This record gives sequence, structure tokens and C-alpha cells, in this order.
Amino acid sequence: MTKRLAALTLSTALVALAAPAFAQSQGDWTLGIGVGYLDPKSDNGTLAGSKAEIDADTRPIFTAEYFVRDNLGIELLAATPFSHDITLGGSTDAGSVKHLPPTLSLNYHFPTNSAWKPYVGAGLNYTIFFDESSPLGDLEVDNSFGVSLQAGLDYMVTDNGAIRLNVRWFDIDSDVKLDGADIGTAEIDPWLVGVSYVHRF
Repeated sequence: MTKRLAALTLSTALVALAAPAFAQSQGDWTLGIGVGYLDPKSDNGTLAGSKAEIDADTRPIFTAEYFVRDNLGIELLAATPFSHDITLGGSTDAGSVKHLPPTLSLNYHFPTNSAWKPYVGAGLNYTIFFDESSPLGDLEVDNSFGVSLQAGLDYMVTDNGAIRLNVRWFDIDSDVKLDGADIGTAEIDPWLVGVSYVHRF
């Protein structure tokens, strides 16, 4: 029984090592498509003297990455517009807003001898807010510029394709106006959890 278990374990390891390698060489580029769950932090600051709460949303996400060196890529993140409801004081409907989160990152992909490819990245995010609406008046949320950090893991399913799981954090702080008057800063700082299919060209 022990010999059979050892043989099975060895066979499994050999299959994993023999899996096709998702090469990340200089000059390669990849495209990714998936879904992302964007979850703002729990404490979103104070607006108009009340505690603000911003809800989460799930939308399609897209990535394009070009490898400037082996294992080192420049990546652009895009998405369809995320939509968020804003609540004040736990119960007051303060309105809603949409945003787009274009983010440019520099990623390092760790070379491995298996189908699993972890990576980390850091970059800059420019959040564009639009379609603000509120029953309280004319709502305006300023665009935001800040850093973004991420970590991810690719699991290679073909010579050129991988399933990707990644987590990103964004530094998003936006000034908010109501009827032209400043009412505070929305401290959003969300996490984005994404699952995608990534193809190398």
C-alpha cells in the first residue's frame, strides 16, 4: 500500500512538472477577460456630517500586458463601469455613482517549473466618476489618482492559455460636492477580486 501511494504521488508530481509551460518572454503579450468583484473598505469617511457607506459591485474586467523583459510586464486594466449606491448614517439614500478604473501596472511573474505561475505588481490608478445622481441634490464626485497593488496566480491550461486569480488594492479618495458645496471626502480604497482567462500571443 505504501509503495502504491508513493508511486501515485511520484506520478502526480511528474505530470505537474511535465505540464506545458506558460512562457513569459520579452516581446510576448497577453489579453485577459474575466469578472471582478469590487468591494470598498467598510469605513468610507464622513459626508455631510454622516458616516458614508459605499456598496460593492461585480463587472467584466479586461487586461492587456506586454512583456518588456522576460517575466516583467506592463499591464493595463480596464472594465465596464462599476456602479455603487451611497448611504449616509446607515439608512439615508444619498444617491449612486458609476466609475471606470483604468490602471497601469508593472508586474513581475515568478518563473516556475510547473503550471502554477504567481506574480506581483504595482502601478497607478486613475478613477473616473460619472453618472452621479442623488435625491438630496446635485451630486458631484471628483476623479481620483492613486497607487494600486496586486498579487495573482496563473494556472496554465494550454501552451498559451491560463486561468488567473488575482487580488488588487486601490488607493481611491475623492472629494464630494452637493449643490456645489464641499461635503467631505469619500475614502473608498477598494479591493478587486478577479477571475479571468488569459491568452498569450
